[in-house]
Amino acid sequence: MIKAIHKAAAFAGLTLALAMPGAALAQNAEAAPKSNQFCANIADAAADARFALQKQALADMEKEIESRIKVLEAKRAEYEEWLRRRNEVLERADETVVSIYARMRPDAAALQLTNMDEEIAAAVIARLNPRVASAVLNEMEPARAAQLANVITDAPKRDKNAVRQN
Repeated sequence: MIKAIHKAAAFAGLTLALAMPGAALAQNAEAAPKSNQFCANIADAAADARFALQKQALADMEKEIESRIKVLEAKRAEYEEWLRRRNEVLERADETVVSIYARMRPDAAALQLTNMDEEIAAAVIARLNPRVASAVLNEMEPARAAQLANVITDAPKRDKNAVRQN
């Protein structure tokens, strides 16, 4: 019996709602200004939150840029140091010494340069005419010639026990 009453009431409510469509529209019309008012009320807070996120993103980017600038400055300083050392090595071999070695036989020059300090020998070879320098390096033992070529190009020294990686 109670179930029948509930079904009848539900049916009556549905019939009433269908009979008066203006009542449902009145509720929607009343809700629309409230939702618009809600959106207007939170617009400033949403803009502030968006601004805060953008500000944080810019701060993060600024930190990243600063760290990259530090890395670049370190590389620049390293390059300047390398350039200074290279110029210093080349200056050690003055023109008169270079001209003496340029006029020597390659085998005699190779023997003397083999017994010299490696930086000075490399500087002399670097300032020689390429044809003369190659003849002198050809007369040296290959390990010493490679060592001097590495000094000229400022390549890092290899460990003799290191295994070659292909």
